[in-house]
Amino acid sequence: MNFWTPLLGITFAFLANLPMGYWRSLSRKYSPSWFIAVHLTVPFIILVRLKLGLGYGFIPFFIVAAVAGQLTGGKWFGKLAGMFGPESGSF
Repeated sequence: MNFWTPLLGITFAFLANLPMGYWRSLSRKYSPSWFIAVHLTVPFIILVRLKLGLGYGFIPFFIVAAVAGQLTGGKWFGKLAGMFGPESGSF
């Protein structure tokens, strides 16, 4: 395993959670939609970690990347929607 293998998996965890963070930010807290948005990527992230041959020691890094993706997606896409939404006067 080289340097790029864990970085690839951690980047996947972050990027996969960007749209989920946006979806989560639009959902009512603790609703079924919110729960799905938070947990939908977990099996895929586990599968990627196992396929890349990364051990248990990498799980905290994957969790941090997934949470960062959720938070970033909620904030970033929310700002984009505000910039280009119907209230922005861009159309």
